[in-house]
Amino acid sequence: MAPRSGTTMMRIAVPLRSFAQRFAFVLLLACAVAIMLVGKADPLTFERARTEVTDLVTPLLDAIAQPVATAARVVDEAEQLFALRDENARLREENARLKQWQSAALNLQSENDQLRELLAYQPKDAVRYITARVVGDRGGAFVRSILINEGSDGGVKKGQAALVSDGLLGRVASVGENSARVLLITDLNSRIPVMVQETRIRAVLAGDNSQTPRLVFLSANATVKKGQRIVTSGHGDAFPPGLPVGEITEVGEAGVRVRAFASEDRLRFIRLVDFGRDGILTPPSAGVSE
Repeated sequence: MAPRSGTTMMRIAVPLRSFAQRFAFVLLLACAVAIMLVGKADPLTFERARTEVTDLVTPLLDAIAQPVATAARVVDEAEQLFALRDENARLREENARLKQWQSAALNLQSENDQLRELLAYQPKDAVRYITARVVGDRGGAFVRSILINEGSDGGVKKGQAALVSDGLLGRVASVGENSARVLLITDLNSRIPVMVQETRIRAVLAGDNSQTPRLVFLSANATVKKGQRIVTSGHGDAFPPGLPVGEITEVGEAGVRVRAFASEDRLRFIRLVDFGRDGILTPPSAGVSE
């Protein structure tokens, strides 16, 4: 008898469930319309009922939200702990590298002091610094140049080195009474005698209007590699030796490329330095870029 009863119930339940699924949307729509009509007929009663339902449901929602918020806080704290661990490891590595550089700097300072005492070196007092504001760029006869608000009245002279905190930016190419134009080391007309700081290999840094000027006139047996620092060599009486210029970023068939330390972006102030040198290298038979 039990199997027959169960079969009978199944036969009754299947049509009822099919009927409910078919007309569920209509029933829900009718309920919604009824609720709207009740709300229009008696707004105060409807508002009071809605408030009571909200009061009943709010504690339940609060109880459900607390574990979720707690779990979210736990996940957030775990992510912060992992981030702090990675940051701590990075800072430890950076601190170790800085200690190595500090040790090397102290050794070089000690060696420099000994050499100064040995050679009885006396620093020159003729060097002058002029701070100027950049008021324009990419104008005049040069593609890569900047205009500053200091000229001959402020002591600016042609050939003076233009420096920023990162290194050599260029040199003064033309001077007016109240303004001057600085030719950047990336310009096509710029030629600077340089050398590789680590190996003392000499070359000329030639601008080509790109962000990475080329090293030219390298000796045939010269070996250079990425990451080596480029500084001024002091030859040609253009700049004193040792001014930071850039870093080798590309070595290949297309030549050796150097990324300048001094960035041309968002320049506001530069420093003009008079080293008392008049020599200026110019590109052989190079036309002026417009």
